[in-house]
Amino acid sequence: MSTKKKSIIKCIDWRSIEEPDLPLEVAGWLMEAGSMTERFERHCHKIIIDLKHEGFIEHQALSDEKELLPESPRYWIREVVMCADDEPWLLGRTVIPQDTLSGPEHALLNLGKTPLGRYLFSSKDLKRDYIQTGRQGDLWARRSLLQLSNKPLLLTEVFLPASPLYCHSRNTKLA
Repeated sequence: MSTKKKSIIKCIDWRSIEEPDLPLEVAGWLMEAGSMTERFERHCHKIIIDLKHEGFIEHQALSDEKELLPESPRYWIREVVMCADDEPWLLGRTVIPQDTLSGPEHALLNLGKTPLGRYLFSSKDLKRDYIQTGRQGDLWARRSLLQLSNKPLLLTEVFLPASPLYCHSRNTKLA
């Protein structure tokens, strides 16, 4: 069944992958190769996932994402707000081709309120093909094409105003 629900992530102005031209104070956050969940956990007491939407959509319902993923009859979409200490820090959208959901990766359908990063970065078979950065108005964003057991998924993250990405002097976990 296809869904017509609008994405929580609006139009993003994507930068060049080869030369993203990022300000130094945000580059470390946007180019983070590890788990953003783990990085956020160093800056708060508790991470909570507010699941906004998940379900299958058809190929034609994708926006520019369809150019970044192999063609599939359906894609699993998961959209969340990641909150830290009750403050929304990040919007996340994961697009997963149906074929990626075979084998152990079928578990991606049942993450519920588990952060995606907690699942992905527990795998020894995770590779990141690239990180592309962009802007959604005043907000920074990034997207990554990831390979889990050589099967693709696309993760888009928009950093909300309360995120430590914008608090350049906040570098350690709160007491």
